[in-house]
Amino acid sequence: MTTELLQQVRIIDPVSQTDKVADVLIVDGYIETISEIISDIAIDTKIHDARGLILGTGLIDLYSHSGEPGREQRDTLNSLLLAAAAGGFTRVSILPDTSPPIDNSALVGQLLQKSNDLNSPLSRNQLENRFVASSLLTMTSFPRLNIWGALTLDVAGKQMVEVADLAAVGVVGFADGKPLENLGLLRRILEYLKPMNKPIAIWPCDRNLASSGVMREGKYSIRFGLPGNPAISETTALAALLELVATTETPVHLMRISTARSVELIAAAKQKGLPVTASTTWMHLLLDTSSIESYNQNLHLEPPLGNPEDLIALRQGVRTGIIDGIAIDHSPYSYEEKTVSFSEAPPGAIGLELVLALLWENLVETNKFTALELWKALSKGPAECLNQDSPAIFPGQKAELTLFNPEKIWKVDTQNLYTLSKNTPWLGQKLKGKVMRTWC
Repeated sequence: MTTELLQQVRIIDPVSQTDKVADVLIVDGYIETISEIISDIAIDTKIHDARGLILGTGLIDLYSHSGEPGREQRDTLNSLLLAAAAGGFTRVSILPDTSPPIDNSALVGQLLQKSNDLNSPLSRNQLENRFVASSLLTMTSFPRLNIWGALTLDVAGKQMVEVADLAAVGVVGFADGKPLENLGLLRRILEYLKPMNKPIAIWPCDRNLASSGVMREGKYSIRFGLPGNPAISETTALAALLELVATTETPVHLMRISTARSVELIAAAKQKGLPVTASTTWMHLLLDTSSIESYNQNLHLEPPLGNPEDLIALRQGVRTGIIDGIAIDHSPYSYEEKTVSFSEAPPGAIGLELVLALLWENLVETNKFTALELWKALSKGPAECLNQDSPAIFPGQKAELTLFNPEKIWKVDTQNLYTLSKNTPWLGQKLKGKVMRTWC
């Protein structure tokens, strides 16, 4: 039996709306006691002075990209889950755009089995030895793997997969991770999937309107001389999707929301009672188009960073709950793939190991978000979008926790990142805030 006591740790639990300092006793992976002072403990209890540290519910990743299978030079399942744990995530959800894509039950089974094998006693002993040697992180096991099953079979998105087979083997929901512009097919998909009660995640984007744009259209795209992607490439697709949801009454998760107008449309849809949830990505809450002045290829994202008014609206949308969760959309690419011009670089950046530190420092410490607002958007909100129970901090609950030091300074470099790819604009910089431990 393992017993640990965290003394005077700051507890942040968005389920119970708790933000307080207390002692927490964890026994064999379960929260045993929470009290102002805990003095009655077993003699072999490991005691940790946690003053100044934050104990929050485990973070939940809504959607990210795995290199495995097919592109293991970007990330393996092992490195992806290690990176997630290092970032405080206890659940990771991967999109089906692998090679081959996750569009059949056999591949889902293989990936879930590999995830289970990583948590075998032998693998966990090897993992523990590695962490002891590196002194970078302590974790109880690998994070839980969620898999999004594909919606369509081909690149053109003209044929639906055997979704019933995927549902039977335990996919968390269905998403292509790419725009689905055939509205006739999308209507049939929504009607067919409605009885399965699985999340359906759609990225609203009209590729014809987006054209060759690589950043959000506006004064900055003109100033920087880069092709602009207009906001209507998102909002027209979103308006059409909301009409389909109103007709079919099928719950849908709206991925990668990035514009102020989209926040308005979603707010109106929720007010009418449409069954939708929504997410934006973490980088869209930190940066806007002005940052692209550096022409850093890792700021080439899909959807592109918004204009300043989009940034303000997205932050307000998250705080008020119009946007239900913050997605990581971790997108690893090799050095060779990203070392080209801004326009030619594949869109996407890594994020699992960086998000909590950067959002805490830039949003919470600047009083733009409360600690509970941020933690809700990274934990409780994503769990609800996935139709899963949210982690919580109360006696009797299984420990699914993140221990975070908001004052720890560390450098983003190859020695301190577990993901195999390093495509981030923060590479080489020092960050304030580090996850010290996860209980998965």
